[in-house]
Amino acid sequence: MLMGLSNLAKGASLCTAIALCVAGCATTPVPNEQLAVAKSSVQRAEASGAPELAPVEMSTARQELASAEKATADGMAQPARQWAEKANVDAQLAEATAQERRSHKAAAEFDASMATLRQETQRSPQPAQ
Repeated sequence: MLMGLSNLAKGASLCTAIALCVAGCATTPVPNEQLAVAKSSVQRAEASGAPELAPVEMSTARQELASAEKATADGMAQPARQWAEKANVDAQLAEATAQERRSHKAAAEFDASMATLRQETQRSPQPAQ
């Protein structure tokens, strides 16, 4: 009889543990804050010129944001949170890549201007003395 009671107690404990796990998953809050941060990062990256200067990174961030929004709509909080975090990181990467490419272009233009200026100063006739 003790063995039957022990198995019953184990079964009840297992059912309780499963019920707590399911309840924990069901009460996980929707990641509204992470979603808002990701949306803001994507918008900032778009405004920084990332769609033209970092199109791959920007596309990835947009796709991840869409996945986060879909997971949120489907009530899947944990995947939504993960997608939102990925979208945020990739949007920041797109923004940084765009900034780096703009800086690189500006530096190349400056170097070209300096080379032109050097050539002009070497060509100009020496003042008469």
